Formats: sequence, C-alpha cells, structure tokens
Amino acid sequence: MASIEHKVEKLIKEKIENLGYELYDIEYTKEAKNFFLRIYIDSKDGISLEDCEKVSNEINEPLDKSNIIAEQYFLEVSSPGIEKILRKDNHLQNNLGQEVEIKLFKKDNEGNKSYIGKLKSFNDKQIVIETKEEITIDRKSIAQIKTIYNWED
Repeated sequence: MASIEHKVEKLIKEKIENLGYELYDIEYTKEAKNFFLRIYIDSKDGISLEDCEKVSNEINEPLDKSNIIAEQYFLEVSSPGIEKILRKDNHLQNNLGQEVEIKLFKKDNEGNKSYIGKLKSFNDKQIVIETKEEITIDRKSIAQIKTIYNWED
C-alpha cells in the first residue's frame, strides 16, 4: 500500500501546493470491507472545511482518471489535527524540540509501552527523546509518534 501512497503523492502534491496548501501525509488503508484514501493537508493559517472541499474537488478527477487505485475507495481530505502523527523524517525534523508521545508495539525491557518527552534527535534506526533522562528507542519498535498539545496554555 505504501507504493499506492507514493504514486498518489506524485500525482497530487503539486496540485495541492498550487492551491496554497502543504500535502502533509497520505494514508491508504482498509477498514472492515472498505478502502480509504486519506489526504492530510496543512497550512500556516490552519485548515477549514472549505479548504478540504477545495482540495477534494481539485484532486478527485485526476485520481479517478489515473487508475492508481483499482478498488472502490472513499476519499477523505482533512487536517492532520492539532496533535499530528509523525510518520516521515520531515515531520520529525519539523518537530525537533517539541513534546511528543511515542507508543510502542509492545512493552519494552523497562515495562513501558509509551513515552512522553521532547524530541531530541533521530536517525534511520533510532529516535531520542528527553524525559527526566535521555531515552533512545529503536524505530522498528515504534507503533506511533505524535505531537502533544498543551491544552492548559
């Protein structure tokens, strides 16, 4: 499915950028019997429902004509949200120094299944966060990384 995501990105990225938005991420997934193509867009001013509709109208026809996806699917265009999932290296790079939550596939040797701390550094194999101490986590053991929004501010 990653191949489909990559092909879709090549097809629609420029169209989205020409409208003044950033293509944040693409997710193609099957849930129960249905397939979903989720396009996440962002901008410095935030994303409204009208922005999502504008992008959906712009990319719907090129996606249909391209036949990249053989199955019937639902197209969803939305914001990545206030607590963003960090799936790509550029997401990590843009959030260095920010507070993140890392969820693991299974408990580690310390008995933890998640960590919250400031994203300090990363490479192809590991992510380093700072809690009370510096913690290095193997990327292959990470199920999800997301930013944490401080709701008290």
